[in-house]
Parts: sequence; structure tokens; C-alpha cells
Amino acid sequence: MPPTDASTDAGTAAVTDLGADPGPGSGTDSEDTLDLRLPDELIALFAGEVESAAGTGEAAGHSAAAGDAKANDGRGRCDERSQDQQGRKGWQGWADAAETAHVRPAGDDLLDHVGGWGPTITPLGTFHLVPVRVERDLPLITRWMNDPAVAEFWELAGPESATEAHLRLQLDGDGRSVPCLGVLEGTPMSYWEIYRADLDLLARHYPSRPHDTGVHLLIGSVANRGRGLGSALLRAVADLVLDKRPSCARVVAEPDLRNTPSVSAFLSAGFRFSAEVDLPDKRAALMVRDRALRDLL
Repeated sequence: MPPTDASTDAGTAAVTDLGADPGPGSGTDSEDTLDLRLPDELIALFAGEVESAAGTGEAAGHSAAAGDAKANDGRGRCDERSQDQQGRKGWQGWADAAETAHVRPAGDDLLDHVGGWGPTITPLGTFHLVPVRVERDLPLITRWMNDPAVAEFWELAGPESATEAHLRLQLDGDGRSVPCLGVLEGTPMSYWEIYRADLDLLARHYPSRPHDTGVHLLIGSVANRGRGLGSALLRAVADLVLDKRPSCARVVAEPDLRNTPSVSAFLSAGFRFSAEVDLPDKRAALMVRDRALRDLL
């Protein structure tokens, strides 16, 4: 059974509006340039791409930007529009590569090709589930797993090897669980696991139905918690599952019952509380989003 959900909306840090995270600083030299602080997530990913570029050639479009960001700790002057365009182009390229890598023969994918689901439009902007690639994403996901609020429920704090083992267990399996990065408006900001709940150990603890699909979620940045972002994305991903998996009648989740912000986020996302479930590692709240009720909740 995949690990428990992390708090999706926990946190009290003051933040700006939902347009971008983090927001740009103010510049004085010209209309078209701003002092920008690149998100830590992008800095880590750029650095990873540079290290592997010689072997794969995949990060060629990002090498100069990544080197500059690393040299000055992510602070520098750059054209806002150029940076935005380059970031989106880069993530689209990674998404395309991830989709190709994870496509299985027709009829041999237990989750209907998550990598090929494509982007979805949310009130927060364009959102994309991008299947994880360990060589690219491990440092970022490891950093998130070591956040105390995340570690309390995922219990994966520690070195990269602990996170890698967790990811490999899914990536090297039969496809019943697919780990993904959640990319919002070109920025990786959350970690997801889309899994077949009816084939999971969870199915032993509730009256499962064929093709029940489960979700786990953690929001990576503290600044993105506590402002409803988790609820909006949970609703969007649940709807995406129902749209892309016509055989699935229910999306389910089992956050720790103690994790009240997470339970609240699921309720706000159109899930209903079904039951309390005793699992081997926790007492969980079984949350269900029904296809038949998706337009009512």
C-alpha cells in the first residue's frame, strides 16, 4: 500500500495570489526586465538536467540558464517573458519524453497510460501530471520528503536512497501505481501517486470495486499550503481520472484521520467521507469521489 497522504493544505505562511509561485521581484532598470528569484524546485531541476546533459542531450535548451542560476544562487536579471517561455518549453519537452517512456502496449496498462493524459485546465492555471524520472526528479522529491510536515505522514525522511527505493518500487512494478510530479503553469510543485486501489492492499480493508483508482498527494512548498490549492488540484485530478479512465466509477483516498487539513481538502474537492478504516500503519479516513455525484459535489 502506498504511503499515507501528506497535508495538502496545511501551513500558515503568508503568500501572494495564486498566479505564480514565487512572484517576481520589482525591477528599476527597464520595463522589460525584473529581478527574479527562481523557485528552488526549478533550480534543483535545472541543475539535474545540466549534470545529465552530456549523456542525453536532453537539457541542451536549458544549459545556459541552469548554469547562470546555479552560479548566482538563482538571483539575476533576466527577461520575464523569455524565462517563462523557456520554462514552459522545457517542461513540455520533459513531459513528452516521460509520456513516451511510460507508454505500455494497448491493454497492458493498468492505469490507462497516465503519462499520456496530457494537461488539464484548472482555476489556478494549466496543470500536468508528469510521470517521475528518478534521474531527473530524485533531489527535488527527496527535499520535499524531508519537510517536517510531509515527513510526519509519509515517513520517508532521510537520504535520497530512501526516496529512490520508494519510487523504484513503483516504477519497476507492474504499473498499478504511477508516481508523478504535478506541474502547475510550468513549475513542478507537488508529488502524486495514482494507483489502482482495487489491486492495492487497501482493497482488503474496504468494499472495493473493480478499477477503483486511488490518489496520494503532497504539496512541495510551504508557501503553497493553507490557501486552497490542494483542494483545487485534487478536484482537477479526480476529474481527470474519471475522464481518462471510463472503467473507473470512483476515485478514493485514505489520508490519516489525524491529518485534518488533508481530510478537509478532500471534502472541499468533492470527495465524501465514507468510513474510518484501520490500516496496518494508521487509522484512515476513506474518502470517495463518485462518478455519479461528480457534478453535485
